[in-house]
Amino acid sequence: MPGTSRDLTRLRTAITAFFALDGFLFAGWVVRIPAIKHQTGASAGDLGLALLGVSAGAVLTMTLTGRLCRRYGSHQVTVVCAVLLSLSVALPPLTHSVLALGAVLLIFGAAYGGINVAFNSAAVDLVTALRRPIMPSFHAAFSLGGMVGAGLGGLVAGALSPTLHLAGLAVVGLLVTAAAAPTLLRHEPPSAPTPTPSAPETSRRPQGRVRGLVIVFGLIAGCTAYGEGAMADWGALHLEQDLDASSGVAALGYTCFALAMTIGRLSGTALLERLGHGRTVVAGGATAAAGMLLGSLAPSLWAALLGFAVTGLGLANLFPVAVERAGTLAGPSGVATASTFGYGGMLLGPPAIGFMADWLSLPVALTSVAVLAAIATLIGVATRRAVPN
Repeated sequence: MPGTSRDLTRLRTAITAFFALDGFLFAGWVVRIPAIKHQTGASAGDLGLALLGVSAGAVLTMTLTGRLCRRYGSHQVTVVCAVLLSLSVALPPLTHSVLALGAVLLIFGAAYGGINVAFNSAAVDLVTALRRPIMPSFHAAFSLGGMVGAGLGGLVAGALSPTLHLAGLAVVGLLVTAAAAPTLLRHEPPSAPTPTPSAPETSRRPQGRVRGLVIVFGLIAGCTAYGEGAMADWGALHLEQDLDASSGVAALGYTCFALAMTIGRLSGTALLERLGHGRTVVAGGATAAAGMLLGSLAPSLWAALLGFAVTGLGLANLFPVAVERAGTLAGPSGVATASTFGYGGMLLGPPAIGFMADWLSLPVALTSVAVLAAIATLIGVATRRAVPN
């Protein structure tokens, strides 16, 4: 069991590597979806059904992974899921039918959902042991890994086939896992410091109240992930369709959002140390709500881009805080619950925006991101006293 600061630093580095690897592999797969669509001859509808395999696999696995972490340990489960994720990312280019693609994406989604619960649980244990709010730094690593994976995918798309590209990602994933796994497997998750008599103890809370608080933090995660999914799928279309941006400039919309979110997470620890968890949620939700109102309703392209960036800054630390608080209250089960809510929000966002855009308009539909950010703010206000920092 790690006890020295050097051990804890090594653990932090290893867990950070798995967060970055997760973002890197997922983004690498996403940028090759058009090529896989062409290879399988899938229609847009058929591809959508196949892609549900990722979502279904992730959601089905998350609750199970919480139980596995309690039984075998979050470190061991993280390593196993990293191996499965690395191997499964190479499978989609080997398929030649929509049915086969959906089947392998179910495996990929299961590994993706599993590793997210496992390494978030490991991170929560480390945050508790260090007594420092470093959770945003792990999620910053995920964002940076995703940006590198997407950028690399764009660079090699014309030179490498999807088969070679994703096989290369699998090799990278296995190498990173081989390098980081020994540190995790050598150590059990660190124990939390012994609480002082005046410190609040989760165990003293009624079980029903703990479960309710975990669901509340899951709602914050869901509101945040709704905005991330909506921005990824609809932000560029809004700039191009409603503000007459070129396709190249429209692509800057999500870039501004993602870069601002990464910057926000890199500075998240300092923000949490200064404001505490409750105030960070309130400030972040209010900032995101204001930013999205500007981004969705501004008549100027540059004002909309500014709004997207402000939204990214506001949302940056809400999901990490929600997962950390849920994990602190209920361990891996809390992480699993919050992650499931979060993933559900990310799944709900894009289709919900599409339906509202058909009924109303895309700018009005995008204001739902601001509405949910405001709801996260209100939840943050309501729970500030329920869960001390």
